[in-house]
Amino acid sequence: MRRNKRLNLTFKQQQQLGGFLFSLPFLIGFVFFFVNPMIQAIRMSLSELTLTSNTFELEFTGLRNFRQALFVHPTFVRIFTEVFVELVTTVPLIIGFSLFVAMLLNQEFKGRTLARVLFFLPVIMGAGVVMKMEINDFANIVRQDHINQAARFGSATFRFILDNSFLPAQLIDFVVDVAESLPKVIRASGVQILIFLAGLQSIPRSVYEAANVEGATAWEGFWLITFPMLTPLILTNAIYTIIDSFIRMDNELVLLIRDTMFGGDGYGVGMAMAMIYFAAIAVVLAVVYAVLSKRISYQA
Repeated sequence: MRRNKRLNLTFKQQQQLGGFLFSLPFLIGFVFFFVNPMIQAIRMSLSELTLTSNTFELEFTGLRNFRQALFVHPTFVRIFTEVFVELVTTVPLIIGFSLFVAMLLNQEFKGRTLARVLFFLPVIMGAGVVMKMEINDFANIVRQDHINQAARFGSATFRFILDNSFLPAQLIDFVVDVAESLPKVIRASGVQILIFLAGLQSIPRSVYEAANVEGATAWEGFWLITFPMLTPLILTNAIYTIIDSFIRMDNELVLLIRDTMFGGDGYGVGMAMAMIYFAAIAVVLAVVYAVLSKRISYQA
């Protein structure tokens, strides 16, 4: 009887094989479900689409759709800029708020499970189907309008108080913008809180006990143990938050691209906007990864 020979792999080779097998489902999905639609999207962005009785026809127009989107369309560049400026301010707020709440929920107190559920509820409410129902629901539109009016009134009062505090105008604007974006930050922080909470629970308690024996304070323990051990998750949450912010159903630029495709300047121009948006997202993710990956620590 023939005996099966076992593969003699080194530990590093076993790790590489495990990583490849772990990534294999994504690679298969990427090849079969992403590459072909991406090629079709690029073709459509460089062409003018004409519907026929049975199918559609593409007439190559070069970069005309891109010029239409960047230099002719009245609102694309403005909304594009506003979305990216908002991203610069909201992503650090979401990451900081998520880490703060995760550290609170990691403490022992009565009702901790209920508190965790309450902070995760916005994730369910922010799901694509639920959000689409909210957007199209008239009662929700009226309710949201009242909330926005109350927020504007509160912001005006808050700004009036700060104006009398003789603080710099730039600082006042920043503080008011942060206060106005707080509801959106809370709603967008559910998944990040869970990730940070899992990371906090994975840090060995013996590390903190050794630090206490050495006389380290809680503040020093956070910066020397907790924060370094969470840096890989900070990168993960930053990438997730950026992608989630860019593709949310209530993103103004996503809505503009959809309206342009189906009721504006045409499918080709809308697809050109989508390609510009996709390229910008790729650049932002590459920059964020390059900056944060150099500061990741896997040991305290």
